[in-house]
Amino acid sequence: MPTLFALMTKSRALLSAIQAFGAIDFQTRWKSVISLDLTGIIAFDAVREWEAARRFTMRGSGNGPEWELRSHGKKIRFCLKTEKGLWVMKHIAIGILGAAALGLMASAASATTLDTVKAKGFIQCGVSTGLAGFSAPDDKGDWQGIDADFCRAVAAAVFGDGTKVKFTPLSAKERFTALQSGEVDILSRNTTWTINRDTALGLNFIGVTYYDGQGFMINAKKLPGVNSALQLSGAAVCVQSGTTTELNLADYFKANKMEYNPVVFEKLEEVNAAYDAGRCDVYTTDQSGLYGIRLTLGSPADHVVLPEIISKEPLGPAVRQGDDQWYHIVKWTYFALLDAEELGITKANVDEMKNSASPEIKRVLGQEADTKIGTDLGVSNDWVVNIVKAVGNYGEMFDRNVGSGSPLKIARGINALWTKGGLQYAPPIR
Repeated sequence: MPTLFALMTKSRALLSAIQAFGAIDFQTRWKSVISLDLTGIIAFDAVREWEAARRFTMRGSGNGPEWELRSHGKKIRFCLKTEKGLWVMKHIAIGILGAAALGLMASAASATTLDTVKAKGFIQCGVSTGLAGFSAPDDKGDWQGIDADFCRAVAAAVFGDGTKVKFTPLSAKERFTALQSGEVDILSRNTTWTINRDTALGLNFIGVTYYDGQGFMINAKKLPGVNSALQLSGAAVCVQSGTTTELNLADYFKANKMEYNPVVFEKLEEVNAAYDAGRCDVYTTDQSGLYGIRLTLGSPADHVVLPEIISKEPLGPAVRQGDDQWYHIVKWTYFALLDAEELGITKANVDEMKNSASPEIKRVLGQEADTKIGTDLGVSNDWVVNIVKAVGNYGEMFDRNVGSGSPLKIARGINALWTKGGLQYAPPIR
């Protein structure tokens, strides 16, 4: 009978995320003694080959109590014949899994995300199932939006070609598992940065590409006279499950001593369809999303976005923890977009700006003779040039997708650069 560690190491792609096993239950003949949740501590990738391999039974006794180890999907169960043997088996189990974790670390060190991306020749980008302005396919099936363009920017930094990216549409429920398991290399999917996601889920957020806040949209014909969210007591509210939106909604109504009827769906398109069909009176999500969704409704003019913002929603891309080089590449791609805008480097003038007399501009564009900024990062020294040629600077990306050059016409507001009263700010590239 192969050991648990041997079975683990036969997996084709081992990663540092614990989605394969969710919990371990230690039991005796008489009672369940302890349940140890290992989520986020140690794990391996539940690749397709492992799905069958991880279902097994191991038995033994030796000089100690008889025991049996059974694995079925996401549960490992230790069944002991005597309670006396519990302590021993607990430590055997933890030791086995600890050894596996060490093996996984060694495996991960030998194949970074950058290595994997370069080997396959493209970046796999996790996006939404369709949110105007952020990530949605156009009439030709090409993905458009700030989140989609950000992945193109990373592809340009890595490959010098912004087209070397493939998109995976993910529901709110699917998105974190897809990143943790290695199905996608970047999650760029209108996702709110929270402490739980940044710590317990094994993710690293690279920055805030869009500062947003949760709002409400109503059908003015169904709710005449309503001009504030404080008038929504008793309303049926459409909301997507598995989101901070759902939690914020409950908090807001509770804090204001109002009742509501949640109408919950897993997929965004299901929420949109339900609201458009009149199954609920109110739609709540990030306010930027409401403006985009309104454009897709049967009668957009009948719908009004209320003024209240009930939460902070810092939206940004995320990568897996444990790969600092990839984290830095993705993070500094974001900063490069901001620095380019601040320095006046655009898609139209980037080649001309390479001849600038400004030491700062020359340094950012990799034109200094002794520069090693790009190579130290793991990309070419003209990486910023490639980014700007692919998608423009941050301001261009914003205007094209959600701002003045888009159907949404959203003002920059707090997403303006710090020099113009906004929150967007990047460390210097030097």
